[in-house]
Amino acid sequence: MCRFEKSTGAKYAERERQKLEMGLKSLAEMRGEKSKGLVVSRPRMKLWMIRATTTVLLWTCVVQLTALGEMWGPRVLKGWPSCFTPSDSPMELKSSSSSVAQRIALPPKRVYRNNGYLMVSCNGGLNQMRAAICDMVAIARYLNVTLIVPELDKASFWADPSEFKDIFDVDHFITSLRDEVRILKELPPRLKKRAELGMVYSMPPISWSNISYYFDQILPLVRKYKILHLNKTDARLANNGLPIEIQKLRCRVNFSALRFTPQIEELGRRVINLLRQNGPFLVLHLRYEMDMLAFSGCTHGCSDEEVEELTRMRYAYPWWKEKVINSDLKRKDGLCPLTPEETALILRALDVDGDVRIYIAAGEIYGGRRRMESFSSAYPNLVRKETLLEPSDLMLFQNHSSQMAALDYLVSLESDIFVPTYDGNMAKVVEGHRRFLGFRKTVLLDRKLLVDLIDRYNNVSLSWDEFSFSVKEAHADRMGTPMRRLVIPDRPKEEDYFYSNPQECLQLSEDEPLLST
Repeated sequence: MCRFEKSTGAKYAERERQKLEMGLKSLAEMRGEKSKGLVVSRPRMKLWMIRATTTVLLWTCVVQLTALGEMWGPRVLKGWPSCFTPSDSPMELKSSSSSVAQRIALPPKRVYRNNGYLMVSCNGGLNQMRAAICDMVAIARYLNVTLIVPELDKASFWADPSEFKDIFDVDHFITSLRDEVRILKELPPRLKKRAELGMVYSMPPISWSNISYYFDQILPLVRKYKILHLNKTDARLANNGLPIEIQKLRCRVNFSALRFTPQIEELGRRVINLLRQNGPFLVLHLRYEMDMLAFSGCTHGCSDEEVEELTRMRYAYPWWKEKVINSDLKRKDGLCPLTPEETALILRALDVDGDVRIYIAAGEIYGGRRRMESFSSAYPNLVRKETLLEPSDLMLFQNHSSQMAALDYLVSLESDIFVPTYDGNMAKVVEGHRRFLGFRKTVLLDRKLLVDLIDRYNNVSLSWDEFSFSVKEAHADRMGTPMRRLVIPDRPKEEDYFYSNPQECLQLSEDEPLLST
């Protein structure tokens, strides 16, 4: 029994020992699994934390880069994709060939309650339309309306089919002015359909109007019809008596927003570089084309056949209102462009070197070689864009007079001396632009005085020395120097044109007083 009891106790103890070992083993396994779980969960937690931190850092970088893009965009981010350009911006990435027009940081949009939409149809040549566009932007800004990109004249004498985008950089025009006025390439779809159906109120504004006219007369029409079409734009805003903000905006549009297309700018630079290879050059705006003579009725030096041809042309265009013109009287009043022969005489009197290269910024001279013979003898180094460039370079510009005029405009701005023989729109606008660029030398010919001096010299009433001295003395203060704009109340056509002397926008140094005219 004792042996049995002993054996039974041993078995019991053995079972208890086995149970204890199994319990310990289970506990160890449980601890091992728990420990293993902790080992697994810690890397997952670290991975999640890394991802979260990385996301926060990336968003912080995006915010910072966006802010930097607004300040340093032109210098640092100019080669980056358009993700740094607002989604509603019409700007597109430029190709390397057009990299001259560097992208700049866009000004913030001006937020205002839109009173309606203003459509405008410009009339006249390139520079008449250029000034009109500046006026229309200023008017749209003042009236708090949305301006539709202006339509250019296609029905006048030049019959140029060019659209705005064919001459000016339309995207730059829109974006550079967005802090002043909202400009769209076309009407919104619903309103566009109305316009296509002719359901638009159209009218010509009164010439030389003050800004109050547009506020009192034009704005109510915009609010009433939602779309207003101004079908005449030449000289529709006064030269003087406007708020300084309006005058400065006209300048901003003219000198900054109205940039020519990259193709025109590039070709203009090529012409300028070719001219610069031979040193300083003079640009002569020899306004002696057939249309100018027919319109003005100036026929001095023309044959009887040419006089008849010019008269027929004048009567053929109904919008040229003046038909019967006394050419001799008009010339003596200084209202005719100088002839090529007269111009050569004046340049010689001003001691312009006969070897200087002269660029003719004009169309085809009426009378051709016969009328240019004496000029070419005195100044043999005459060039034109057609002689400097290959025909292939100008192929796309043929039959597009405004695009050709844009090339002449660019070359005229950069010339060492600019001499216009008639105070037309190009002469006036280029004069004002050259003043803005630092009062570059522009010889403003006093035609009334010059015609009298020329006739006296030809009649041997004056010797050459007397003639030359009188010409130089008369033009000593007519070289594009700082000058106060002449104001003639109630006679805007006779006073100085704003765009020929935008004095409100010119930077004067202390040693450059503003003289009175």
